[in-house]
Amino acid sequence: MSRENQDDKVDHASPLQDFCEVELPDQECHELVTINISGLRFETQLKTLARYPNTLLGDPLKRMRFFDPIKDEFFFDRNRPSFDAILYYYQSGGRLRRPINVPVEIFMDEIKFYEIGDDVLRHFQEDEGMLKEEERPMPSSEFKRQIWLLFEYPDSSGAARIIAIVSVMVILISIVIFCLETLPEFREDDHVFNNHLTGNQTTSGKRSSTFTDPFFLLETICVIWFSFELFVRFLACPSKPTFFKDIMNTIDIVAIMPYFITLGLDQTEVQGNPQQTTSLAILRVIRLVRVFRIFKLSRHSKGLQILGQTLRASMRELGLLIFFLIIGIILFSSAVYFAEADDPHTSFTSIPDAFWWAVVSMTTVGYGDMYPVTIGGKIVGSMCAIAGVLTIALPVPVIVSNFNYFYHREHSHEEQVQYTHVTCGRKLMGDTNKTDSVTSLWISEHSKDCNSETSLNFTPETYKDRLTDV
Repeated sequence: MSRENQDDKVDHASPLQDFCEVELPDQECHELVTINISGLRFETQLKTLARYPNTLLGDPLKRMRFFDPIKDEFFFDRNRPSFDAILYYYQSGGRLRRPINVPVEIFMDEIKFYEIGDDVLRHFQEDEGMLKEEERPMPSSEFKRQIWLLFEYPDSSGAARIIAIVSVMVILISIVIFCLETLPEFREDDHVFNNHLTGNQTTSGKRSSTFTDPFFLLETICVIWFSFELFVRFLACPSKPTFFKDIMNTIDIVAIMPYFITLGLDQTEVQGNPQQTTSLAILRVIRLVRVFRIFKLSRHSKGLQILGQTLRASMRELGLLIFFLIIGIILFSSAVYFAEADDPHTSFTSIPDAFWWAVVSMTTVGYGDMYPVTIGGKIVGSMCAIAGVLTIALPVPVIVSNFNYFYHREHSHEEQVQYTHVTCGRKLMGDTNKTDSVTSLWISEHSKDCNSETSLNFTPETYKDRLTDV
C-alpha cells in the first residue's frame, strides 16, 4: 500500500497516523500500517496491534522510535522469518508458534525484543519442552558455601576440579575392583561357600584372608573416600531435607551401604549364626548392588546427565513400548504353544515357558535355545519377529528426538555466551564523538513538517540514530 503526499494536510497526517490511539482513544483505528523487517514489508491494521497495548508494536510511543517518515513505515532490523509468528500473535489473539526454520534461542530473543510479555515467554518455553533452570541455593555461612562449591560444583574453582578428578578416579578404581575380583584366579571364596553349605566351619580362615585381601583393602580406601565426600557434603548442604531428596545423593548412599552390610554379616558369621546359607545368599545380592557406583559418574558426566533427562522425558514412550511388548509376548506365546502342542519333541511345554521365546523373538535376538519345529509354529514365529520389529521401531524416533533436543540444548549454553544479537532503534547515550559506529539519518523534505508538531517531538535527533547498532 502506498500513501503519497498530495497536500499539506495529508502530509502532516501520514507520519502521525498511528497516534490516533493517543489522540482519540475512543475511536477505532482502521488505517493500515507498514512494518519493514530487514527489507521485507508487512501491512496490518492499527487496531490489530492495539489488541496488546503493552507490547512494543501495540504501544504507539514505543514503536515511534522505529518510524521512518521518509518511507512512511516502521523499520526493524530483526529476524524476518520470526516476524511471521510475531504478527500472527496479534492477528490470532494470542497464539504464538515458532516457525520451524527459526532456532529456539533466536525466537526467544525476538519475543523479548517485541516485549510480548514474560507470561507468553514462559508458556512458549513450556510448549518447547524447555526445562526451567533449577535454582541453586547456597549455604548462609561463608565457610559452608566454600565447602559446598568445592564438592558440588567442579567448575567453580581449580581445587574443586581437582577434587572432581580424584572422585572420578576413585569411582573407576572401585568399578575395576568389582570386576576383577570375579575372575577365577582371584576368586578364592568358592570353597568357603561350599564348606558353609556342607556345614564345615572355616570362618577363621575366611576372616583372616578377607582383611588381608588386596581387593578388600582397596575397597576400604574407596569407601572411606565415598563416606568422607558424602559426610562433608551433608554438613555443608544448604537444606538437609532437599539433600536426601536428591537422586544423586541416594546413589551415593547406596554405593557405600554394601560395604558396611558385608562387614556386619562377617561379624555375624564370626559369632556363629546358624543361618549361614541365608547370609551368603544375601551377601551375594548385596555385592551386586556395588555396581550402582557407576551411576556416581553422572555427577561429573554431561553425557550421562543427558541420558537421564532423555529417559525421564520419554517415560510415556517407554511405557508404551513395554505395554506393546507385553501384549505381543502373551499373544505369540499362546499361539506358538497351541501350534506346537501336537509335537512330542516341542520345547513349549506351557505358555509361561514360551514367554522367553517370545521376548527374544520380538527383540530379534533369537538365542535358538527354543524354536518351533512345526509349520504352524514357524508361521507364528515369523509373525512374532515381524511384529517385534514394528513394535520396537514405533516409539524409538520419539526417544531419539528427545535425546537430540537435550543434547543440542546442553551444547547451546556454551554458544549463547558468545552469541550477540543485532539490535535496532537504540539511543546512543555514550560518547558523541564515535561517529564511525553509526550513520545519521537526516530528514530533508519533511523536517519542517515534523518539527512543526511540537506535541509529538518530531526532531532530527529523533531519527538520528535509526540505523542498526551491532
